[in-house]
Amino acid sequence: MVGVVAAMLGAPVLAQASPEQDLKAFRHFFEQRFPGVPLKAYADGEWIPGINSEDAISQYKSIMEFPPQDEGIAAGKRLFDKPFANGKTYASCFPKGGIGIRQNYPYFDKQTGQVVTLESAINDCRVKNGEKPLPWQKGKLAEISAYMASTSDGKLLHVTVPNDPAALAAYERGKDFFYAKRGQLNFSCAACHMAHAGQKLRTQTLSPALGMLNGFPVYRAKWSNLGTVDRRFIGCNKQVRAKPFKPQSVEYRDLEYFISYMSNGIPITGPGYRN
Repeated sequence: MVGVVAAMLGAPVLAQASPEQDLKAFRHFFEQRFPGVPLKAYADGEWIPGINSEDAISQYKSIMEFPPQDEGIAAGKRLFDKPFANGKTYASCFPKGGIGIRQNYPYFDKQTGQVVTLESAINDCRVKNGEKPLPWQKGKLAEISAYMASTSDGKLLHVTVPNDPAALAAYERGKDFFYAKRGQLNFSCAACHMAHAGQKLRTQTLSPALGMLNGFPVYRAKWSNLGTVDRRFIGCNKQVRAKPFKPQSVEYRDLEYFISYMSNGIPITGPGYRN
């Protein structure tokens, strides 16, 4: 990844870089592209002064007087607190009872050798307690995730990549996915959310990749409800006319791992609002 960013900045290309080096180069890219925008501002996605227009941000502030995602948060809390058939609740599956932990997801689980997202952990909790898993992209799972995210509002994202070959491999796969071109339109995640960040795609401002997932799950005006990271990844793949992967595939979990690590130190603002 450092090689791609370095090429964008006209700097020497490194064959291999550590996650820490990647993070430094990633931030530097956006510091150069949007001078004066503080790091914490990237948590707001497309609603950033200096990136989006004053009119758009004014409209956003007006919408946030009565945030449409609040209904989903309330529904998520009811679901989170409702006992399973065995009498236990989601709180039994998570550290600190699931409150104020969103900033630690996703993480790499050495026992399973896979990245664990907040949504996968929620469904794992259900299965362990004799319940069926919920659909991945919207509905109850998005609402539960939204409630849990809301309890971490303002906490800084803190995703770790252990010095473990399997963890580093997952990180590298996510990094490769982010920069690989795909689909009939031959676009990469980086093409939209780095090279063209802040520009318009039809009527929508392309959000910067930095801090992009800190607001997930999100309420999108286009959806008129909440959606998970999977829903957004699948939508992006379809937009570039690429065949999407299945929700919570290794590809999408590793991609979420990489993008989240790149946004370490930026506050959690989920569930956010996007167009």
